[in-house]
Amino acid sequence: MAALYDQPYLSPILAGRADEVDALQRWIQLADSGAGQLILISGEAGIGKSRLAREARAFAHNRGFTILQGNCFEADRTLPFAPFAELLRHIDARRLAQFRSFMPQLLKFVPELASHFPDLSPTLTAEPGLEKRQLVHAWLSLLVGPRAEPQPPEPARLVIIEDLHWCDDLSLDVLVQLARVIQTQPVMVVLTYRSDETPLSLAHFLTQLDRERLAHEIPLSPLAPAHIELIVRAIFHQSHPISNEFVTALYQHTEGNPFFIEEVLKSLVATGDIMVTNGYWDRKRLSELRVPRTVQLAVIQRTGSLGAAARQVLTVAAVAGLRFDVGLLANITGLREGDLLAAIKDLIRAQLVVEESADTFVFRHALTRQAIYSALLLRERKVLHGAVAATLEQASAPTIEARLADLSWHFYTGEVWDQALIYSQRAGARAQALYSPRAAAEFYTRAIVAAGARQDTRRLPSLQYARAESYAQLGDFEAARNDYEAALTAGQSSSDQQAEWQALLGLGFLWASRDYLQAGAYFQRALDLAPQLADAAVVAHTLNRVGNWHMNAERPHEAIQYHSEAARLFEQLGDQRGSASTLDLLGISHYVAGDFARSVRLYRDAVARFRMVQDRGGIMTALIIGSSRGVAFISRTVPPTHSTLAERVRDCEEGLLIAAEIGARPTEALGHAWLGLNYAMAGHYAPAIHEIAHGLEIAQQIEHRHFMCTAQMLLGVVHWDLAAWPTARAHLEQALALARETQSMIWQHLTAAFLASALIQLGALAEADTIVRAEWSEQAPMQAIGLRQLWGSRAELLLAQGEPAQALAIAEQLMSSASPAAEGQNHAIPYLAVLAGEALLALNRAREAVRRLEPALAAARSAELPALAWRLDMLRGRALLAQGRRDDAAATFTQARQLVGRLAANIGDAALSNTLLKAAAASTRRVAIESPRRTAKAAFDGLTARERAVAAQIAQGRSNREIAAALILSERTVESHIANILGKLGATSRAQIAVWAVTKGLSNQGEA
Repeated sequence: MAALYDQPYLSPILAGRADEVDALQRWIQLADSGAGQLILISGEAGIGKSRLAREARAFAHNRGFTILQGNCFEADRTLPFAPFAELLRHIDARRLAQFRSFMPQLLKFVPELASHFPDLSPTLTAEPGLEKRQLVHAWLSLLVGPRAEPQPPEPARLVIIEDLHWCDDLSLDVLVQLARVIQTQPVMVVLTYRSDETPLSLAHFLTQLDRERLAHEIPLSPLAPAHIELIVRAIFHQSHPISNEFVTALYQHTEGNPFFIEEVLKSLVATGDIMVTNGYWDRKRLSELRVPRTVQLAVIQRTGSLGAAARQVLTVAAVAGLRFDVGLLANITGLREGDLLAAIKDLIRAQLVVEESADTFVFRHALTRQAIYSALLLRERKVLHGAVAATLEQASAPTIEARLADLSWHFYTGEVWDQALIYSQRAGARAQALYSPRAAAEFYTRAIVAAGARQDTRRLPSLQYARAESYAQLGDFEAARNDYEAALTAGQSSSDQQAEWQALLGLGFLWASRDYLQAGAYFQRALDLAPQLADAAVVAHTLNRVGNWHMNAERPHEAIQYHSEAARLFEQLGDQRGSASTLDLLGISHYVAGDFARSVRLYRDAVARFRMVQDRGGIMTALIIGSSRGVAFISRTVPPTHSTLAERVRDCEEGLLIAAEIGARPTEALGHAWLGLNYAMAGHYAPAIHEIAHGLEIAQQIEHRHFMCTAQMLLGVVHWDLAAWPTARAHLEQALALARETQSMIWQHLTAAFLASALIQLGALAEADTIVRAEWSEQAPMQAIGLRQLWGSRAELLLAQGEPAQALAIAEQLMSSASPAAEGQNHAIPYLAVLAGEALLALNRAREAVRRLEPALAAARSAELPALAWRLDMLRGRALLAQGRRDDAAATFTQARQLVGRLAANIGDAALSNTLLKAAAASTRRVAIESPRRTAKAAFDGLTARERAVAAQIAQGRSNREIAAALILSERTVESHIANILGKLGATSRAQIAVWAVTKGLSNQGEA
């Protein structure tokens, strides 16, 4: 294991610097063409300057550049030409000969190279002015290279000088001149420096470059959390996303500094906070990151020369926090204002703190403050935290609420337990009220520790329950489980039935994300306990939880009974918040029961009630789930509701915004998946796939198995729509495994149904039959959406097996047992019409098929279900053709192909677009319209032979009169043909007709 800690934990990738790399590559290409460039890369220590310079080096090397690199060192800042001597030392010995002509001037700076030039001696020291000019010329010649015309052209050069803030003045003079001479030379110069450590000489150098416009600068900013997550994954070779908690903690401590990120990770490995368990990387819970030793040393170097007063102020400030005010320091240190300000000025000069306002100062970096703080003895920290807390409490009395977090922290760390418990509990409750679960969990942790120190067992169950609620909202299953179980045990031990009931309910709700059978057991225990509490609100809440469990077990009618009783109790109590939650649960239950119209109404009422009581969490979930208006996309055996994509997306995005603001990661995962569902339902497949994949990523980060299942299922259904059967199968198989793992019956049934459908399309009928029979039986009721979808898949299988009569019987039973559509809306069910239509065609009942398909097609269009609409059009075309109505059939096929073309054009993935187009073409490939004339008409988008001839003439640039003469027609007839052409092609101008004719190969024909 020791070898693991010796490993350099450096990022193998360059994250968050794509724009900078692109710019460097462009400048290198310009330099290669003879337009020299000087580039400055600036930023704080550790921000990634050297890493970006290495990227430039690699790109230039691949283009054949000669690479020269030198570094400045702090110890050499007074040594003349130090970086160039460093550069010369690192030139390959085999290449030194090409620098022979100016080596006599340079050997005095690199005497160790004299052995490579035994016949050369260093030049004698000349008059100072002349000596400098000679040396500058020699160094410039070294950097730029000989450019005499008779010689073969030299490769372009890349010169890199790092850490310019430690550069000597003479070298800076050389660099100014270098910047001037390379403008017409194939030379690229890259210089790096710390923008927060700029000595006067460097500032003067930068001013010169700026004034003469000799350089481009790339100022590097800190990395965003998303880029930090990529770095951690790359360092530890993780294929799955890193948890948001870890990334956030890392970002807060390192402020996005790549070097500090790497050092922190190395420290965590070295201290055992990150370890290898069973061959995989794992970590402890992060309550506090330990500062790497390298950062501590850097801070110590800058504090060594401080006076006693400055060190005292620095120590108190480090305990006070990242930001501190003068009044607090004065009260604790006892220094007079003049002495205090003098001490602060010393800290500013040492670049440890910066002035934020007249009364407030801040450490320049969080790790700087952490390093100073870590150097204190535990006893010192405890005493100082107590002093800071007491001072804050006294000074903040009028506005105590605003300082709860500070008071909690300082009293807790100062081990003043009575006050720590009071302020931490208050701060936790406030954070929960503001929907800030991460902060709430931290505050409750302090309160639990304080209660333990005071041996206050009476308060522990409520504190553990409160923290569990926060962890559950964050998606931290194990932490929430541990707290709920601890609260349950404590409640039972103290005979606190209220606490016991709360913990049972919490555990049931928590397990609903992983195992519905386990969840049901907890809910039942809570329901058994509830009457003993003699509290109607307790009973109502329990009824809701048990009802929700029945819903997920796909027993919606039982769920509705429980929720209805809960609604009655909440109404009696006048509990608006409880009533709102119950309306929300009734909405999803009626959805699962297949009553979309009532579900939509209930969600609308729930949102209104949640808004009335200002319950942001309730608004969030009701908006997201209710946004789909019944989810006809995955529940295709009931009448769809009619709504627009704009209103669905509006609701879902509002819910997502709340989820992001309050840190509700599980709901955020569901929200992105549901937003993708809304896009997919309307045929907007590119944003659909993006959003669902994002939801899946979040669900994986927090290990929310149920929402991972949801996202995988939705991706499968989207690819089913696109006829990408193998991809659909892969997603649906993963979804089904997850659904079975969590024992969510509704998701098992829906996923199995679509998986069976995909297998049927792939010709795997035996596998499809196995999947269906594992979840379905002939005795299964047609009363819930999952089972109804399985019945639909059973009908699809029967059609594929050549049993249309049985398939038709199932389709008709599903139609007759469906809940009614909303008043005034079409009662047709598009998916069931497809099943019935296929069966009727197979039974040679084409006329009846057309009659069934027409209202279903209207319903699919009004409900914005294009995937079903084009399939219905294709099926209707076949039915019309079977009736001998060839013109109508051809027009219907054209309409279907045009819809498919529009869908394919917006997918954003060429392979998926081609797959969809091929599937649509295959659905009519077997249809024969015997007449060659009709075949030609179909091939030319419905244009007749005469209309094609007119289009060909237009493509040749002829006027109506010329066309009439050529085709022996009247001009009025030509105008009529052109109007028909415009209508059939959906064109608006003659130019569009001409383009179409050219693409169809008609432009060179006098007659088509």
